Amino acid sequence: QVQLVESGGGLVQAGGSLRLACAASGRTFSNYAVGWFRQAPGKEREFVAAISRSGRSTYYADSVKGRFTISRDNAKITVYLQMNSLKPEDTAVYYCAAESLVVVSQDPLRYHYWGQGTQVTVSS
Repeated sequence: QVQLVESGGGLVQAGGSLRLACAASGRTFSNYAVGWFRQAPGKEREFVAAISRSGRSTYYADSVKGRFTISRDNAKITVYLQMNSLKPEDTAVYYCAAESLVVVSQDPLRYHYWGQGTQVTVSS
């Protein structure tokens, strides 16, 4: 069992930055790939970024590439999502998810463990 808790969301103006954190507890965190997903009202949950178990491989949705950076600190059992140059279309509830994947996936159905989500609102 892995428990995930997101933090760091909030209200920010367009062009601003936020850093989300996903704190884990439970089984050995370094055995789990972690993804960030988001869901805006009336829309399906979509992939944002993911990081491999070691942290050596990262993946991004085209919509956030160059603006968002995912990283992990296995000693602190935390994964971060640094979000820069935020746009109003980034407004959503952001979720982190974990799974013992050898190959990182962008499919939310591949992830078994989820946090409760944190709201990010970007004003224009």
